[in-house]
Amino acid sequence: MNFLARTTKYLASLALLMLGVTLSEVGFSATINNVDIVPHLDNTGRVAYREFIAAPNHRAFAIAPGGGWSWYGSAASIETASTSALEGCRQASGRSCILYAVDDKVVLDKKRWSQMWGPYLNRVQADHAHTGTGYGERFNDLVFRDASGNQLSIAGQRGMVTIVHIWGSWCPPCRKELPELAQLNRKLKSLPEVQMIMLQVRESISTSYKWAKEQHLDLPLFDSGVQDTSDAMLTDSDGLTIHDREIAEGFPSTYVLDKNGIVVFSHIGPVSGWDQYLPFLRDVAARSGN
Repeated sequence: MNFLARTTKYLASLALLMLGVTLSEVGFSATINNVDIVPHLDNTGRVAYREFIAAPNHRAFAIAPGGGWSWYGSAASIETASTSALEGCRQASGRSCILYAVDDKVVLDKKRWSQMWGPYLNRVQADHAHTGTGYGERFNDLVFRDASGNQLSIAGQRGMVTIVHIWGSWCPPCRKELPELAQLNRKLKSLPEVQMIMLQVRESISTSYKWAKEQHLDLPLFDSGVQDTSDAMLTDSDGLTIHDREIAEGFPSTYVLDKNGIVVFSHIGPVSGWDQYLPFLRDVAARSGN
């Protein structure tokens, strides 16, 4: 995919030079040029989308819920470009994909896009799912405590859509994302079937509370049981310890669990634009848990 992107970028630049025009003179619409409105793209995806814009027709850009993407340019036909982009996206993300743009037009089906986070496992399927942090797996049954000291567990949250966020106040990318997470938490009050559980790593909960208070951030902080900077172990409901890197390859890491505790979304690093995930959270709340 990276090789394809470099190749199509080179071909696009060459074609424009031969025509004697600059990219700003090509005349694409403002909508097709606006990378900021393409949903769920990280920085790498944004770079790829700009390369897609510069590529010759026929070209297509496909996206998947949670940040998957792929594109194909210089194709013999729109159909070839579209098929290739969709297949590349599916292989890269492991998810169903949808076309965002074809040639000079945005073609995203917004209704279909808002319902693409499934299909969801039923209760029997969920009970037999492999335990892990991957898409379609049953999330590890971590135990933690609320502000009153009551012990809770991930399994005990079944029936709710749960956003599990692994973080630490010592982590610069974590700190950068927290104001937006505080805004999301306020908006979740209108979605009673969706909750957020923030679990600290490599610091005590008292350190987390102190930092959040100093920043005037109202966040759903729960105590993971970690005591200090040297403590990298979490605990599950069987009393077994789990290294935090088995749960989160990097910090922060975020998972969305459906009502059966199955991972339907995961992301390593800060998420950009949490508001764009609200339709998906509504979809999980409405369609999972059977």
